Amino acid sequence: MKLHEEMLAKLQEATQKLMAVGPMAATEAIQHALQKGIYSQHAAANPAESTPQSRPMHDINPLPEKDAMNAAKVDDVPLANDFVSDLLAKLGVQTGLEGGKFVQPEFFQPEFSTLSFIPQPQHETEVDASSAGQFITGSYSNQAGSRSYKLYIPSGYHGQALPLIVMLHGCTQNPDDFAAGTRMNAIAEEKQCCVVYPAQTQSANSSKCWNWFNAIDQQRDQGEPSIIAGITRQIISSHNIDANRVYIAGMSAGGAMAVIMGTHYPDLYAAVGVHSGLPFAAAHDLPSALAAMKGGAAGRSALNKSAESAAAQKNTIPIIVFHGDRDTTVHPRNGEKVMAQSQVVRHQGAASAATSGTPEPSVLRGKISNGHAYTQTTHQNAEGQIVAEHWLIHGAAHAWAGGSKRGSYTDAKGPDASREMMRFFNAQAKQQ
Repeated sequence: MKLHEEMLAKLQEATQKLMAVGPMAATEAIQHALQKGIYSQHAAANPAESTPQSRPMHDINPLPEKDAMNAAKVDDVPLANDFVSDLLAKLGVQTGLEGGKFVQPEFFQPEFSTLSFIPQPQHETEVDASSAGQFITGSYSNQAGSRSYKLYIPSGYHGQALPLIVMLHGCTQNPDDFAAGTRMNAIAEEKQCCVVYPAQTQSANSSKCWNWFNAIDQQRDQGEPSIIAGITRQIISSHNIDANRVYIAGMSAGGAMAVIMGTHYPDLYAAVGVHSGLPFAAAHDLPSALAAMKGGAAGRSALNKSAESAAAQKNTIPIIVFHGDRDTTVHPRNGEKVMAQSQVVRHQGAASAATSGTPEPSVLRGKISNGHAYTQTTHQNAEGQIVAEHWLIHGAAHAWAGGSKRGSYTDAKGPDASREMMRFFNAQAKQQ
């Protein structure tokens, strides 16, 4: 079969449509061109027959069955392998049959960057921890509302007292997505601890963000903090959890809520982990929240300032903070503010070191092999115990460092925030 100019023009148009829209649109256009070209030749050879109104269509986009390319015919005109190869060659696409197998053209192959914002298939070397332990669903309700959660129980749990980590997801995420992206279940299986993932509802926030910027949700035993604390206490009572080793961490809006929880419930949580989050009382409504996310603090209400001041006087909980210096969603200045808000950090300043005996912060600069460079600032108390860490990840955006492509908003280039948080939390237990 020879390609006439009109048919080739239509196929070229289809290829351009492919580049602009995608394979499905291109398939439709190419099939239309094939149909017209083939039927035109059929009509010329059989003038007595009218042009068919409908014919069986053959999708050229999916991989064909064995020998289907050789066997397929439309009105006795074969769609032969050499025709397909010739067709694509004329369109400037290198493809063909190699070893009896069809080779798709390059533009059908999707490319995925290391920085992933869409869940990807699990890497075959990763451990699917959910198949080792139990990942069960539960719910909690109080006067402020109801929320479901997912609880991971490691396979080694046989009633002995274990630590508990509360993980608060970011906007648009859910417990399964957050667990997959952070790989915290796999680490919990290795280190033997339980992990609970409270789930924000779309009815409470259209983007499923924790409402860290609402005044009611910045208070102890009110709003969402009361629900998260209730879930934590429910897990402690239903399982044998070591009450002295309960920690809370979160990403983005979840990180901001984790700061609120650590500020108001130092009796419940032993340490806080914050990834790409914001300081306590950084906002009092949506406009001020957006300003705070961009690094500003304008528009704070008197109540907002009062709450922040009160929190600063009691916020002595150990904290570990991660933030990418290329984060355009939540400005990295917020990570610095989270650290500055903590008393355990302010007491480590050079001015107070001379009188309090606390050492000055230590600064370590490193780089992950084939990954991001980072600056780790560590604060110790007068006894030499690590009480706070700040990790600034160079070149990283708004994504969980060292996370898996199976989850959203993850950056596999590290450092491994989940593992470092677990190390920090365990260190607090040993220092007690």
